[in-house]
Amino acid sequence: MIESASIAAAPEAPATPMRADMLDLAFALEGHELPLAHRAALADALQRVLPWLDEGSGVAVHRLNVAAGGGPLALLSGRTRLTLRLPRARVADALALCGTTLEVAGRTLRVGAAQPRELLAFGTLFAHFVAADAEVGEGGEAAAGDEGAFLGAVQQELAALGVSARVICGRHQTLEDGTLGGYGLMLDGLGREDSRRVLERGLGPHRLWGCGVFVPHRSAAAVGQAA
Repeated sequence: MIESASIAAAPEAPATPMRADMLDLAFALEGHELPLAHRAALADALQRVLPWLDEGSGVAVHRLNVAAGGGPLALLSGRTRLTLRLPRARVADALALCGTTLEVAGRTLRVGAAQPRELLAFGTLFAHFVAADAEVGEGGEAAAGDEGAFLGAVQQELAALGVSARVICGRHQTLEDGTLGGYGLMLDGLGREDSRRVLERGLGPHRLWGCGVFVPHRSAAAVGQAA
């Protein structure tokens, strides 16, 4: 079932800890600011330290929790974490990030200690941004988007995963200076195994840019928020 983002809040579903094949690894991060369009540069910086990190590695990078600093800058706080969702077998390899310095779009980020976090099988999951475009635009603003085509692709991916859910689509957004289009997306009414599949596999391309990465959520209100 597909619905718009204006529906009432979804009922809260209990979280279920599980021993999934993947987990989140959250690194402490020291830094002051980044350009708002920093996702591609961050992925490049991570790949310089972890050469095995690519779209085929099964790893996703969560979006950084930053605040708009006015103009083209985003501000980091002491609570900002660099979080990778990755297979358990890659945890030891990813710990090579600890103590490194990342050069991201001319800014310096220092990576600290890492904390593993188990995935939680909520009945409602939310992604701030699921990419609608397989390819990044070469300059200029991404097209306004075809929501119907996007939702059709989402349903195909869910069917391929064997997942049944109520799909709630947010407004069209763009990332990286307008070169990549997509939507906020909420999946409601997930069973435990369906939730696990979505958390581990995500939806859509550009996972290293933080696209298609789902987290537990208790409300449908956030589906319209900017990425």
